[in-house]
Amino acid sequence: MTSTPFGRSLCAMITPFTGAGALDLDGAQALAARLVAEGCDGLVLNGTTGESPTTTDAEKTELITAVREAVGDRASLVAGVGSADTRHTVELALAAGKAGADGVLVVTPYYSRPPQEAVEAHFRQVADASELPVMLYDIPGRTGTRIEPETMLRLAGHPHIVAVKDCSYDFLGTQKVLAHTELAYYAGCDEHVLALYAVGAAGCVSTVANAVPAHMAAVLDAFDAGDTVRARELQLRATPLIEAMMGAGLPGTVTAKALLARLGLPAGPVRAPLLPAGRETADGLLALYEELAAA
Repeated sequence: MTSTPFGRSLCAMITPFTGAGALDLDGAQALAARLVAEGCDGLVLNGTTGESPTTTDAEKTELITAVREAVGDRASLVAGVGSADTRHTVELALAAGKAGADGVLVVTPYYSRPPQEAVEAHFRQVADASELPVMLYDIPGRTGTRIEPETMLRLAGHPHIVAVKDCSYDFLGTQKVLAHTELAYYAGCDEHVLALYAVGAAGCVSTVANAVPAHMAAVLDAFDAGDTVRARELQLRATPLIEAMMGAGLPGTVTAKALLARLGLPAGPVRAPLLPAGRETADGLLALYEELAAA
C-alpha cells in the first residue's frame, strides 16, 4: 500500500482576504472547516494557490495557527515555505513548525535557475534544519527549473524528505521515481489525479477542491473501492471545471477565488500583480460548477 504521510485528498487552499485586502483569518477558518467536513484530509497552506509570493512571513504564520485551531487534528496541515533564498526557506520552515504545521512544502528555488547540484543542496539544507517531514514541489513551469528524476532518486534517501507534489508534466519521469523509491507522490495537476493515483501515487493536492472537495475525494474513493469505471467517470465529469479553472489562461488562484465568491464562500480579492476574473469568467465557472453538482 502506498504511504500517505499527509493524507490522500489534500486541497491547495486559497488564502482569504477581506475586501480591503487584509488577511481574513475568520474566513480562512470557515473555509478550512468546510473543506475538511467535505472530504479533505489535508490542507496545503501558503502555496501557489495561497498566494505565498504576496503574503508576509507574519501572515503565513498567522494563517497556519488559525487553520490549526479550526480543524484540530482532523486534517494534516502542510505549509508552503519555499522561496528563492535557502536561508529564508529554512526560517519559514522553522516558523511553520512552531505555528502547528505537520509538514512543509518546499518548491524548487526560482528565478536564479540553480543547476541540479544546487537544487539538491537546497532541499537537503532545508530538510536538515527542520524536523518536519518535507514535500518537494516540482513545478518547472513556474520556477524555470525542475527536479530531475535522478535528483529525486538521491533526495529520496533523506529521512525527512517523504513526499512530492508533482506538477512536472513528466509522467515517465514520475513513474521512474515511483518505481524506485518510497516517496509519496501527490498529483498537483487536477487533470492527473486519477492517472497518477492509478500508478501508485498517494493522492492529490487539488486546487479545484477549493470548490468541489467531495468530488475530488470521491475519485480516489471509487478507485480504492475497486470501481475503476466509477473513478474514471468522476474524473472525466470534473474535466470541464478543471479546464476552466486550471487551463484557460488564468492562474488557479484567480479562478478559485472567483468561483468561491459566487458560491458565497470566503475568498476576497487577489493581491497584485494578479487581477480578479471578469464577470463573464465568473459566470462560466459558476455554470460549470452547477452542472457538475447536478450530475
